[in-house]
Amino acid sequence: MPLGLIGKKLGQTRVYDATGVMHSVTVVDVGPNRVIQVKTQGGNDGYNAVQLGIFEQKEQRVTKPLLGHFKKHGTPAFKRVKEFRDFSKEVKSGDIIGADLFSVGDFIDAIGTTKGRGFEGVMKRHNFAGGPATHGAKGWKRRSGAIGCRLFPGTVNRGMKMPGHMGQVQRTTQNLEVIQVRTEDHLLLIKGAIPGSNGDYVIIRESKKMNREYVVKRRAELEAKAKAAPAKKAKAAPAKAAAKK
Repeated sequence: MPLGLIGKKLGQTRVYDATGVMHSVTVVDVGPNRVIQVKTQGGNDGYNAVQLGIFEQKEQRVTKPLLGHFKKHGTPAFKRVKEFRDFSKEVKSGDIIGADLFSVGDFIDAIGTTKGRGFEGVMKRHNFAGGPATHGAKGWKRRSGAIGCRLFPGTVNRGMKMPGHMGQVQRTTQNLEVIQVRTEDHLLLIKGAIPGSNGDYVIIRESKKMNREYVVKRRAELEAKAKAAPAKKAKAAPAKAAAKK
């Protein structure tokens, strides 16, 4: 996890890039993040990592062990804390990391918790087709069918797809492109969907599988398109009406 940020999913919208192409994006508020602790291989921790916090919190709403950890490193209390291994950017305790950690054209992985769907049947949970809806098949439209194993072993197989709890699990969406970086507002506009409901916390990390050479090429391509895009002509001021004689 070379680079990463803690963020909050705000919602979805549509924006235009420099060439006038419209993209559906997810807006993520990234704080900014603040460095709480830097761990090193040669230190007491024995590995390289950076601990980040986001959104300051009242001290009375934080557990005493965590509050002591914040005071030890001279930082205020935070609502969310996340540790990133092998952080490729050199930072120190107290540094501020904002949306400018990423650039337009970068590819990221978004980690979040999916929306909870409660108890669902096999039709929705596992996308079963169901039984026939006609020819006298009464009461079998939304059923899964037989689940037994006949005489041997005579029990239900482990992992059988059946009705049960759906959602509320951690999922990672990979290789999403950063469309806009709004540094002043601490916002990242990311193309595509991100797991979770609006207001949920998400982890934005540098893409693990995307080819680095392609990312550099993509950045250069976007910069060239932005420069070649025709500038908007300023509207001429309306002519003043001639004074009446």
